[in-house]
Amino acid sequence: MKVPPVYSIFVALLLAMFSTPNYVAAEEIPVHHFEGTSLGFLILRDEGGTPIAYGDLQQVVTKNYVMDDMKFKFNDGSFYEEITKFTQRGVFHVISDHVVQRGPSFKQQVDSLVDGATGNVTVSSRDEKGKQKKQIKHLELPSDLANGLLMTIAKNLDPSAPSTIVSMVAGSTSPQIVKVKYSPQPEAIFHVGPMPYKAQHYLVKIEITGVKGKVAPLVGKQPKDIEMWLAKSESPTFLKFRGQMYEDGPIWEMELAAPRDGAPAEKEK
Repeated sequence: MKVPPVYSIFVALLLAMFSTPNYVAAEEIPVHHFEGTSLGFLILRDEGGTPIAYGDLQQVVTKNYVMDDMKFKFNDGSFYEEITKFTQRGVFHVISDHVVQRGPSFKQQVDSLVDGATGNVTVSSRDEKGKQKKQIKHLELPSDLANGLLMTIAKNLDPSAPSTIVSMVAGSTSPQIVKVKYSPQPEAIFHVGPMPYKAQHYLVKIEITGVKGKVAPLVGKQPKDIEMWLAKSESPTFLKFRGQMYEDGPIWEMELAAPRDGAPAEKEK
């Protein structure tokens, strides 16, 4: 982990003080709502509300697994895609999670694969200066791994529970296992035309365990909190996501989008 020189002495002290990792218990998420074949259209906005990318989430159910394929094409030519394969036999289990991000919207050009069967995490990256790097890191992946399933898991949580913790492989350039803590927030209201709908709001906090978790806030590496909203009903449905989509990335907002017929529409202002 690269640390600015001004912190080097202080970090050395922390390494001595917190030599024993501080693990947080996590849990597998029971399947209450089975995922099915579907296709949804998405729009991605910056913090100011300006549309920066359009895409879709295609979900296909096969005999052996469910596959989620979420992709975005950016106005500046950038591209993002995440393909997640998982099972839903009693609890959710990640088979693999493959992420590709390239173009000027991303500080790092990354192609990463988390293999749930072998525990290998393969990351190929290129920074802004064109420096290329590839590494394969073996991790003891926990059974509650949530990569690619953050929204799916939210749909299956008990909103009366004070919090729920799962695990995730984070860090596009230096993979590590972190904890993801969901905390229900006060109910929100969304509108479709004049029709009001109740929404379940979750605050999602990434918790880095051990020494890195103590150091991260000091060196500006602490991930920002994520917010999610789902339609509150017997069929919980994604409404909105706000947070970082990659390491050290900006805050983006993701929402459902409605397709338009006829000639391509002009970009929203």
